[in-house]
Amino acid sequence: MGKSLFIAEKPSVAQEFAKALKYNTVRRDGYVESDEAVVTWCVGHLVTMSYPEEYDPALKRWSLDTLPFIPKDWKYEVIEGVKKQFNVVSGLLNRPDIDTIYVCTDSGREGEYIYRLVEQEAHVEGKNRRRVWIDSQTEEEILRGIREAKDLSEYDALADAAYLRAKEDYLMGINFSRVLTLKYGNTISNYLKQSRNTVIAVGRVMTCVQGMIVKREREIRQFVETPFYRVLAKCSLAGSSFEAEWRAVEGSVYYASPKLYKENGFNKEEDAKALIELMSGQKFPYGTRQLVMPEPVSGVITGIEKKKENKSAPLLFNLAELQNECSRLFKISPDETLRITQELYEKKLVTYPRTDARVLSTAVAKEIHKNIGGLRNFQPAAGFAAEILESGSYKGIAKTKYTNDKQITDHYAIIPTGQTGAVKGLSAMAAKVYEAIVKRFLAIFYPPAVYQKVALVIKKDTESLFSSFKVLVSEGYLKVAGTGGSSAKASKNDDETEDVKCDAGMLEMLQKLKKGDIIPISEFFVKEGKTSPPKRYNSGSIILAMENAGQLIEDEELRAQIKGSGIGTSATRAEILKKLIDKGYIKLNNKTQIITPTLLGEMIYDVVAASIKYLLDPTLTASWEKGLTGVADATISCDEYLEKLEGFVTRRTLAVKQVNNQYMLRPYFDYAAAYYKQDS
Repeated sequence: MGKSLFIAEKPSVAQEFAKALKYNTVRRDGYVESDEAVVTWCVGHLVTMSYPEEYDPALKRWSLDTLPFIPKDWKYEVIEGVKKQFNVVSGLLNRPDIDTIYVCTDSGREGEYIYRLVEQEAHVEGKNRRRVWIDSQTEEEILRGIREAKDLSEYDALADAAYLRAKEDYLMGINFSRVLTLKYGNTISNYLKQSRNTVIAVGRVMTCVQGMIVKREREIRQFVETPFYRVLAKCSLAGSSFEAEWRAVEGSVYYASPKLYKENGFNKEEDAKALIELMSGQKFPYGTRQLVMPEPVSGVITGIEKKKENKSAPLLFNLAELQNECSRLFKISPDETLRITQELYEKKLVTYPRTDARVLSTAVAKEIHKNIGGLRNFQPAAGFAAEILESGSYKGIAKTKYTNDKQITDHYAIIPTGQTGAVKGLSAMAAKVYEAIVKRFLAIFYPPAVYQKVALVIKKDTESLFSSFKVLVSEGYLKVAGTGGSSAKASKNDDETEDVKCDAGMLEMLQKLKKGDIIPISEFFVKEGKTSPPKRYNSGSIILAMENAGQLIEDEELRAQIKGSGIGTSATRAEILKKLIDKGYIKLNNKTQIITPTLLGEMIYDVVAASIKYLLDPTLTASWEKGLTGVADATISCDEYLEKLEGFVTRRTLAVKQVNNQYMLRPYFDYAAAYYKQDS
């Protein structure tokens, strides 16, 4: 009987597999071996796609005459710096005494690609190949993955998608970057007074994200602040007071008036004061925005609504949500969040990080008490974990919104494994990220937070004043989540009326009110507001925007069609952002995590807009990603996808070769440069 070979993506993971297998292994150069098995590893990618000059040395020189470049037979090569380990792995894959190969690279598209390239270049034949698919690196999960490993052929469609993704990035990157550099690189260099020709790097995902950031910056610049004026009243209730806000509802003398700013304010301050004079019967004092009544006027309650509002715990973290939360709470970049979460995964503290799902699988939900039980050894969560187990609230989790097999593709949400042995060795920031994951997880086993809400409508003659109150009566999941475990509050709209926070005593008085009751009004005042510009992206919100690219698409049918297919993948979004920063196209403020474009980034945006504007369109980028998902699902053939890809690249490259619009870009460059003069 032959030996089994286990091949992991990196040495640390291989070590965990060797431990779990409990074989008496001996360390060799690039692998460990026992009487039963061999465990080896890649070091990330060992093989890559060859540059054009490997097809033809003449292609090393960039020339319009050689574009578009579309290989018919694709070439690959071993990466120079890792040849030694490739030779080790290749030798093991082909060793006569090895009859079964267990593929243990990361359980996702990229991990599949890493192994398939190695197997391809090692020319492996006649071996039994099994795919190990795991959600964490705990011993139990590793052994389950090995036990339930499927034939590698069942993942052929995923491998096809991985190959096509790489070909897509290659064809667009090589052809578009070369043709745009040759056409416009000198134009940019001359404008910036640089001696070297500017290389214009573009990519399917990268350029689209760059476009989103530049567009947002220009929206902010073009924004014109508009003041508006609200009318508020100070009302009395049993010795206490509260504010109520006027709205132009049906029956008001200002209903549908052109003087209004939406329904709850005026374009001009004098119109707001005229309304107050109408309601009060008093002349507004000159030069003030406040009218205190000599004697209170009476308002009548014409509407009262009392209801309880339940707010459930948010869904679990996927990578994008976690990156957004860590950017908000801890001011760390998505790249750093991914690095930390990968570390937590490799230390068996959390499940697989590169996931798009925010729910549990049914299978995991059935065993979830194990994850909770282990957290009794994690001091910040020990009391909550014990309380959940004692109450038995975990038992029904499979029947809630937090468990849904249909919303899971490769992996379920990021959750703690329950193993806490490595917690003490974590850095301060890693400990914070881990605690955030733990709290988000435990929160789903608590009941909703319950608020008591009371909404009033107070009538004064023809006009209506509105006030709403909200008090927390049962903290529910907030007990564990607190402010750190909940999602960031949605930004308040310019015309939005906030709930008034009140105490139990005030709530009790409000509860006693009924229609027809008189409410004294002692004061009216004008409150100036201003419209707000769009917010700049931060490192977290841009990740979420990439994940939810479909929301940026105006066409409703198309938006629905690509739902779930964002820009990039959970595994690549942080890397894309980092690439844009490294190339100098965008800037990241490390303290605030706010993202802004650079002058060079804006100029390249204008170049792309004038040549291959499709690259700036989330519709296109998301549809390509959806196509890759279709290949992975075996609903779209490789040939069909590749034909469309090659056709798109060819048409767009030829179109750029034919244009001569460089001189037309000067005004666009001037527009952008005006905002960067302080940097020169």
